[in-house]
Formats: sequence, C-alpha cells, structure tokens
Amino acid sequence: MLIRWSLAVLLGLLAGLWTAQRPGDPALFPPQDAQAAIVVHLLDNGFHTDLVAPRAALAGGDDALARAVLALQPGDWVRIGWGDAVFYVEQGPISRRLPDGGRALFKPGGNPSVVMLDPDPVDPALLSDEIRTTLSLSSDGFTALRARVASSLQRDAEGRAVIAARRPDDDAVFYASQETFWVGHLCNHWTAEVLNAGGLPMPMVRSLTSGAVMRAARTAEQRAAELDLRGADD
Repeated sequence: MLIRWSLAVLLGLLAGLWTAQRPGDPALFPPQDAQAAIVVHLLDNGFHTDLVAPRAALAGGDDALARAVLALQPGDWVRIGWGDAVFYVEQGPISRRLPDGGRALFKPGGNPSVVMLDPDPVDPALLSDEIRTTLSLSSDGFTALRARVASSLQRDAEGRAVIAARRPDDDAVFYASQETFWVGHLCNHWTAEVLNAGGLPMPMVRSLTSGAVMRAARTAEQRAAELDLRGADD
C-alpha cells in the first residue's frame, strides 16, 4: 500500500512539473490599443528555436547588448539563440557530434554557454509559416525581453560582451553567457524564459522541445488576436 501511495504521489509530482506554466504578464503582452507594437519572430528548425528581432530596436541603449549588435555585419534583423559553448557553435554531421551532445546534456555541473547574435538581411516574415510564428510585443514587453537577453551576456571589466567564438565565413558571433547549459536548462528553455520576460505565458519543463515553445507562442498570439477582435467589435 505504501509503495502504491508513493508511486501515486511521484506520478502526481511529475505530472505537475510537466504541465507547470509560467504565467504571462498582461501589462506587457499583448500591446494595448495605444501602444506601438514591436514585431519579433520565433523560428523552429525542428529541435532548436531562435528569436529574430529588429536590429534597430535591439541596438537601442548603451549596454553590452547594444554595442554587440552595433558591431555586427549589416542586416536589419538579428537572430538570437543560446546553447552549449561547444556543441552549439560547431557544425558537421550530427553522427560525429553525438558524443559531444551527450557531454553537453549530462556533464555534472553543466557546461559553459553562449549567446548567438546573427545579422540577417532577410525579413523573417518571408519564411514559411511552418517554421515561423510572428509576435507583436508592446514597447515595454520588448524592453523586458531585450533585458533578459542582455542579462545572459558575460561582460568584461569594461562592461563589454565577451566574444567566445566565430565560425569561418559566417557573420554569426557567439558571446560568452553567464548561464549554464545542461539537460535541465536547454536552448528551448532559454527561449521560453526570454519570451516569458516579454509577457507571454510559457511552459516550464515542457519547453525542452522546440515544438512546445512554438505552440505556446502561437497560442499566445492567437489569443491576443482574438482579444483585439473583441475590442474592435465593442
């Protein structure tokens, strides 16, 4: 009987963790009628998510993130991602990288990580709806989202973002992050945290998959559109 009760409690705890949700902030998302919206995009390549934000909006201010964005190669948009400092940067057949992937996931104590900033001249709105969702953030929501990205950056003694890696023939720059990468805090967890900072409700444990983050973002934007329609009807 005790074993059955213990298993029931454990299953209940696991179910609670799996369904746990970070609530959104209606003061930040969606934008109110009088607020100018700032459009960002969420991209999903099947296992990893990137945010794409307007370069001009990211470059506002005088912090480490602004200076890093201004130093990028030309491009009106900037792709923003986060991941393990080695596995995320390196390229090549996944079959050769599986041992390193295991290290990134399960190394005791976690691993150093990086924030990717990649300038892009192509408007993400031109990409397929299958891999993209578009979000309209309030000005305050974008400011909070941007602050969450900036807080991840490791800074040197002069307050500048620290470059950790570059790729040959690639405009992406990888900046050292203050956060730790491990199976309990993966790239999609980070993206969900950034979107949640901008006011969107996001899953917690379930955000380990790119699909869960994408679904949550699409649901939030759809509900925002429904609210907008109701407001128009009123």
